[in-house]
Amino acid sequence: MLNAVENAPESATSKIGTAYLHNLCKAGNLFTAVRLLQLLCDKNIFLGPSAYNIILVAASEKNDIAILSQVFKDLIVSCQSLPSTSYLKLARGFVKTDDDVQLLRLVKEVSEMTFPSNLMVVNRIIFAFAECGQFDKALLIFEQMENLKCKPDLVTYNTVLDLLGHAGRIDEMLCEFASMKEAGIHPDFISYNTLLNQLRKVGRLDLCSVYFQDMVESGIEPDLLTYTALIGSFGQSGNIEESLRLFNEMKTKQIRPSIYIYRSLIASLKKMGKVELAMNLLEEMNASMSNLARPKDFKRTRK
Repeated sequence: MLNAVENAPESATSKIGTAYLHNLCKAGNLFTAVRLLQLLCDKNIFLGPSAYNIILVAASEKNDIAILSQVFKDLIVSCQSLPSTSYLKLARGFVKTDDDVQLLRLVKEVSEMTFPSNLMVVNRIIFAFAECGQFDKALLIFEQMENLKCKPDLVTYNTVLDLLGHAGRIDEMLCEFASMKEAGIHPDFISYNTLLNQLRKVGRLDLCSVYFQDMVESGIEPDLLTYTALIGSFGQSGNIEESLRLFNEMKTKQIRPSIYIYRSLIASLKKMGKVELAMNLLEEMNASMSNLARPKDFKRTRK
């Protein structure tokens, strides 16, 4: 197999090598698949992350953490920048195991291998575990960062805030938000929007006002996502006047409303018996449908 890949035309090298790996994994011969990859790397033949992903998936299915870990480390060495799919496949490989010792050992080894850019790698590992719903494992890695010679940064905290919010662990989310400020890391619009959205979802509407005020005092401009959360929060609490004030404020700032904001306001107005005003907003929404904010407008690039 090694000779076949090595002697193949350059244009066919990856295809032939990947086919061998696929067949080996399908036959359950993961050890040989790993060895083939390593021998090819020794000869400066790199098949690409997709080839490694084949073995990562096969190792996950067999719950073979040893091979999963080894292949991921080999991939880290062979590739300067991994695609997010590789991190996700690594995280999924730990779904069936509660062996935190192996997980932390792997993260420590990867961190040492990628120094001084290890913070970015560890952040992506934490994010991948959070994306797979493995919140406890993601938090475990976060809590061990002091031992990895890399301190959490804004990206780390934003990831942790988001996963705690999605897990419904609101008090812990607020605690970590306070911790990041104590550590001298200034929250950005992503941090505040995460808090506002999660607080709204669990009905902690009083705190929405508190953190919005903190956001404004910090000099961070509210965006579409901010206004969406706030208008919904005040509407839920019955403070429709404040919802309408914020709605007009965002339009003054030339932030295009979304259909979600209109629907939220219309529902709140109807609930409070302000049917005429609700119908006026409905007409306004229908008339400006082509100019409403789209899902892509909810994303804002960090400067």
